[in-house]
Parts: sequence; C-alpha cells; structure tokens
Amino acid sequence: MNGSSRRAFLRSSAAAAGATVLAAPSMARGEGGANDRIRVAAVGIRGRGRALMNSLEALAGDNVELAALCDCDEKILNLRAEDHEKKTGKKAARVADMRRILDDKSIDAVAFATPNHWHALGTVWACQAGKDVYVEKPGSHNIFEGRKMVEAARKYNRMVQHGTQCRGSANIIEGINKMKEGAIGRVYMARGIAYKYRGNPGRAIEKPAPAGLDWDKWLGPAPQKPYSDFRRNGHHILWDYGCGEIGNQGVHQLDMMRWGLGLETHPTKVQSMGGCYIYESDQETPSTQTFSCEFGDRKILMTFEVRNYITNSEADMGTKYEFVDHRNVVGVIFLGTKGYMIIPDYSSYHMFLGRERKPGPTKSVAGAPMMDTDHMKNWIEACRKRDHKLLAADILEGHMSAAICHLANIAYRTGRTVHFDPKTEQVVGDAEANAMIRREYRARFVVPDEV
Repeated sequence: MNGSSRRAFLRSSAAAAGATVLAAPSMARGEGGANDRIRVAAVGIRGRGRALMNSLEALAGDNVELAALCDCDEKILNLRAEDHEKKTGKKAARVADMRRILDDKSIDAVAFATPNHWHALGTVWACQAGKDVYVEKPGSHNIFEGRKMVEAARKYNRMVQHGTQCRGSANIIEGINKMKEGAIGRVYMARGIAYKYRGNPGRAIEKPAPAGLDWDKWLGPAPQKPYSDFRRNGHHILWDYGCGEIGNQGVHQLDMMRWGLGLETHPTKVQSMGGCYIYESDQETPSTQTFSCEFGDRKILMTFEVRNYITNSEADMGTKYEFVDHRNVVGVIFLGTKGYMIIPDYSSYHMFLGRERKPGPTKSVAGAPMMDTDHMKNWIEACRKRDHKLLAADILEGHMSAAICHLANIAYRTGRTVHFDPKTEQVVGDAEANAMIRREYRARFVVPDEV
C-alpha cells in the first residue's frame, strides 16, 4: 500500500474515529533546538514493545513524550495504556490501526516492536509519512525488505534506528575498539552462539481469534490463515512471520561480529544445516542449526550455532560469565593470533591473552542489562540533529546484519551452499534460493519496489 492508498483507507476509518487521532499538536523541530519536544508512538506493545515504552518513559526528562500507543489487540492496548497512566500520570492516545498514527502530523516518530513480518512495511510507511523510526530486530523479514527500508530512510531523510542495542553499550564499544587496535592480534574467526532453552512449542490448533484481536491486521503482509495461539505466540519459529532463533536472538551476535570485524559487505559463500530434533511440533524453523560464511577474499570465517535444549557452556559463557537471564548461553567469541575476546551478554567484554589464556582487559555491568534506554536516547539525539551518521545502529547496519540471518536460512531451506553477489543482493545461479530473497504480499500490505 503506497502513501495515497494508505490515505484512502484512512478516510473511512477517520470518519468513524473522529477527525483527528491525537489532540495535541507537535512542536516544530528546529525552532527550539535541543529543547524541542519529540512525540513518539509505540506500535506493537505486547512484548518487546513494553520495554521500548519503559525507555521512552525514562526519557521524559529529555522532552520526549510517549504520545500514542498502538496495537491490534484491544486488551493489550488498554492494559498498556492504563499502566502508562498509572506510572507517569499522563494519558497516551489509544489507536488500533497504525495507519491512523502515520497520517497524524502531531506524531514525530514511531517505535515498532511488531512481529518481524510487519517491520519493513511499517518502517516504509512511516518514512513516507515523514516519521523517524525505531524498529526492533531483525529489521526485515527478508533481504528485499531490508534494502527497501534503507532506501526509504535515505529518500525521506528519516532517522531509522535498528534495535541491536549492543552498539549502544559503552563497555562493548570499548572492547571492540581495543580489539581493532590489536589487543588480541589479527582476528581470523568469529563465532556466535544462541543456546536458549525452549520448551515444546506445540501444534497450530485453529480456532476463532480472541475477542478484541484484529487478526487481519496482525497478519498484515503475511498470507491469510486462520487464527491459532501457536501462530501468534510462536511467530518467530514460523516462516510466514519470523526468521528462527538465528534471526530472533542471533542477529544481535551477528551484528557484533560484523561490527568487530569491520565487515561492510555481505557474505559471498554461506552454508547451513540443522533441524528440529527434540520435539514433535509444528515449528518450521530449525531448533538446532549450524551456519558458516566467508566474505570474498577476506581471511576470516564467521560461524553461528543455535541450540534450543540442554547444552554445555562455551568459553565460560553461561557459567562464569552469565547471560542476562542467567539461564541461557548466548554470546560472541572473537579469535585472534594473540588471544580471544568474549562478549557474553549485552553490556560486557572479557579478553584472554596468549596460549595460557591469561585474563586481559575487561569491563562489565552488574546484572548484564540490555542498553535499551541508552540506545533510544542515541536515536532521539539523531532525530534532533537530523544526522543518520549519529545513529549507533543505522538501518543500513541493521539490513546488513539481518541479511546474514536470511542467507543462513536460505542455505538451510535449500540444503545447499549459497553463493551470494553482494552488489546485486542476489544468489548466483540458483532460482529457488533467489525466490526467498523476497516474499509474496497480500494486496493491501505490499512492500513496494519503489518506496
């Protein structure tokens, strides 16, 4: 749906809901410098969206207003709005359809925490509507979408921040910089892991959607299918909506590996295999997956592994150096000619030097927190200064990191080595694999070729 068709849709919905979505006008940014208020709408507030709400509320002192909440589930929408009012003493508008928010000039920016299959279309629509965007990871559902998000951000001069919060951690920045200065020598390999214990996801038992949930809006760009709790709650493990664990958790670690290795291009050779070996369920993405890739002539190997059941620790990650939830084993290992560095969570690093693995430089934060608010604050600064180069995780970085997840899944689904052309963003000589570069969209929810 392009801008004009989106507005046509809104003419009928606005008539039913009233002439305006929000009552208060936006302050024109640029007139008051850093004191300008930025009014943000949060879209998709069931899970990660709640964390984004917390960050936006924490930035109230920086003249940031959480002005509107949007969700296609009326129950969740009302619950979050009531919680926000109790916490802050302020009311946020309640909106069931994001398109009403996008056509409202009083909203400056939008924070998206919808399921993956909505990220790209919501971002493109928001850019077309003149809104800055914070979009959760992985930014895209496929490679085509990621490129369209970048094009929309640049065409409309929008600040689009990708939700890979590790780029906002002062500690991880320090560790990456030390590594680039040669602290562990020449890095020849980077390995990421996501060993997160998951229970049996079960079966897709179809039934009527719960009262108050607009299932058609939830599906959006995805194929029309009946409601099931499995589809809604397990969207990360179904190809129609998600990208598996490597896209859900792994994009954080893959992004750090790209960052640390200074990789500004796509992989050229990708291999992956795996499957669902523990449970009998309707899960489609692999619960156990291995992945490796190379980058042209660069003498570097990148690998990633997913496990969703009982596992060992690795490089003391998950035992001595615990992940944020203190149950799972997640992190990155950079291997160099003088030592190695681990990043076992969202806010720390530890180096070990020589064959004796003697402790080297290190920095950590108690509790290993995600740096949500710092990352959001960085986005707000870029919005005020109108400079996407200030973004810690500009959407181009998000696209490049998410594309690795998509390529891993393409290699897994085809069962063969994928040879990728970074310039054309196409698989070489493989029509089946190239068909997975983008998806088919429902008529009202198309990510356009021309943004």
